[in-house]
Amino acid sequence: MMRLTSKPAMRVVILLARLHKESGFPGVYFSFNGGANWTQPTYTGWTARSCTGAPGNDPPCQPTVGPIGTLPWYYETGLVSDGDPSLAFGPKPGPTGFSWSNGVRLYYANLTSNFSTDREEFTFKGFEAIAVSRTDDVAAAAAGVKNAWKPPVIVSRQNAALYSDHEQIWADNAASSPFFGNVYVCFAAFRGQEKSPNAAPEPIKVARSTDGGETWQEKQLSGATNNTQGLGRQDCGVRTDSHGTLYVFWQGADPATRQNIIFLTRSFNGGLTFERPRPIATFENCGRFDPVAGPTFDGVLGARTGTFPSLDVANGAPTGSGATNRIVVTWCNGPTPTTTNPGPNEKALVMSSADGGDTWSNAVSASLSGDRPNFPVIAISPNGQDVYIVYNNFLQPYQTTTANPRRMQGVVRHANFSSIGAWTDLHRGAIGDARGSSTNSLAAEFLGDYNNILATNDFTVAVWNDVRLAADCPAVDAYRQSLLTANPLPKPAPNIACPATFGNTDVFGGHFDDPTP
Repeated sequence: MMRLTSKPAMRVVILLARLHKESGFPGVYFSFNGGANWTQPTYTGWTARSCTGAPGNDPPCQPTVGPIGTLPWYYETGLVSDGDPSLAFGPKPGPTGFSWSNGVRLYYANLTSNFSTDREEFTFKGFEAIAVSRTDDVAAAAAGVKNAWKPPVIVSRQNAALYSDHEQIWADNAASSPFFGNVYVCFAAFRGQEKSPNAAPEPIKVARSTDGGETWQEKQLSGATNNTQGLGRQDCGVRTDSHGTLYVFWQGADPATRQNIIFLTRSFNGGLTFERPRPIATFENCGRFDPVAGPTFDGVLGARTGTFPSLDVANGAPTGSGATNRIVVTWCNGPTPTTTNPGPNEKALVMSSADGGDTWSNAVSASLSGDRPNFPVIAISPNGQDVYIVYNNFLQPYQTTTANPRRMQGVVRHANFSSIGAWTDLHRGAIGDARGSSTNSLAAEFLGDYNNILATNDFTVAVWNDVRLAADCPAVDAYRQSLLTANPLPKPAPNIACPATFGNTDVFGGHFDDPTP
């Protein structure tokens, strides 16, 4: 899982968040040259870097305080950073309010859990919360200065049965906005521990901060009802335009028609109140349900998938002057082909609005006709002229066996907004085998839930999950396939049974100039 953000005032600092398997998960990477090179700082915290997993029955590893490449100050505040990283740059507050002249503030949101398993020592109530870290000194943070980061702040209003999930953060970064500097986090709030066989209530919520992330106020945007018919909601996105209009999108369903829906709601007063949510598109889910792994994209016991909207707004940041405020949204639209039913392929559909979300264009496909696009993400340049998309492309139908390769590559494409149906390739990455990825349990592949992309008026930077350096492990393939039978095989030991690079998935990325300047 990874997210990108860029510094609007200078457009040279880019931050990448990626999951790590150490003291907490969200890692931190910085680029100061438009994505050409990256650096990962080292801080201190609770670490298991010395746990190398030597083959055999070695004694259990004992984590300790030591070097980490993840967000600092979680262990010290009784928390664990858990994933779903999301990033945003905004203006730094000063004595007279928010201004780019004060500098920039970087916000880093992610899921968090309690470090202690003793309820008496919990930092917050519930199972998962949303936390936000901040820094006003990006250069120092990139150099490994731990004190450049403020300790994390809990954003979600928690209770003992709440699991907050799949958040996205955004800072109003157009100086023309009357709510310039406001910060917003949307997320799904799973209530009731998700244990009821008939209901799992989970509304979409948004939290806003008007003081640079010190304090947060929360509002519920949708109903909470959910049941075994899959009529819940999940996977939100949030953006602002140059007038300060706040847009929140999420995927859900219509109880009357049973159709899958992408919903939109707007706030015109800085997140104080919202209009009634309304559907802007229907969709068919990508992937197929696997009895062991749930919805998977490439085959049984494969990489998980989800159909959720990615959006962007051409708000003219950092000034907002002359902004077109064009909106683009993309999602993966099924059905998913299989070896027995080989077509049609999924599509990365794109819709756009040029009137603040009042009306929307017909959906067009941004993916090549032969592609199978998983986790498409979209970006539009601040001036609204260029649109970019990135996704993982699978090169064969859904597989009913783990014995066959599942070839995958990263793809970056471009279109001018004026001809948004005419997309061309900027990049097709090296091909790898997704079977070389893995969950911790070995029971399925794992590629995370996100790719990401950002756009300036001159170029785009895209990052994607990549398996070119990950080796397939036949022993794990056989184990996974056996999970669909009444007699599963014993779980193999990867350090003994697999090639050294099994599980070696990476984040690859690139800087691509505007092809139509």
